[in-house]
Amino acid sequence: RQEAARRASAEEPRQPDCKRPRGADGHEGDEHGHGHGHAHGGDAPHEQRAEVEQRAVDAELPCPAIAKALVDVLVGKGVLSAEELRAAIEKVDMADLQRGAVGRRVVARAWVDEGFKQRLLQDGNAACAELGIQAANATAATRLVVYEQTPKEHHFIVCTLCSCYPLSLLGLSPDWYKSREYRSRAVREPRQLLADFGTVVLADRRVVVHDSTADCRYMILPRRPSGTDGWTEAQLLELITRDSMIGV
Repeated sequence: RQEAARRASAEEPRQPDCKRPRGADGHEGDEHGHGHGHAHGGDAPHEQRAEVEQRAVDAELPCPAIAKALVDVLVGKGVLSAEELRAAIEKVDMADLQRGAVGRRVVARAWVDEGFKQRLLQDGNAACAELGIQAANATAATRLVVYEQTPKEHHFIVCTLCSCYPLSLLGLSPDWYKSREYRSRAVREPRQLLADFGTVVLADRRVVVHDSTADCRYMILPRRPSGTDGWTEAQLLELITRDSMIGV
């Protein structure tokens, strides 16, 4: 079976790095998860990857303490006040209900306009521009790649290295998206992770994990709920959640 999978993979055209998904085992490439070019003689490369990932996780442990120390220094030196910091945090928290508002517009349009949906899946940046939406993040000229949920595949996104996220469409990323637990479990046990979010993916449906990069952001196009034929875009907007556009 492994040999058949390798032959099938060799026959398929290679996708650009930012469009090459991770399989359910966390590796980039086809469903078998061996599109990353290592030898297939044993499990050592997988163990080495796990060790590298764990070292990256361990290296983050001091970060919260460092952040707190930095805030203490800035407040202590009068660069900003505790009240200014509180107000800034409150402003972010109050915007929480609006997170994903731009992305919801894109999804609702895709649900009612098949032509737009196909253009969105082909070139996310160009399709969003049709709606007057700048899909690239304000801080970088990122490329947007959109994947559609299907009966055969369930897609969701992660950034295993840091917290890359489609800010311009979904707003600020939730805390859990940036957590070490989410980032590691998305690779190592994606089905169980999804189940913990209440999203149970049946065994006959493939799970595909998309790992964001500095240059490429992903968004998931959820399936339109049944019984919504004839609904307007405004009505459909109420059904779309931020988490569904992450895929969890």
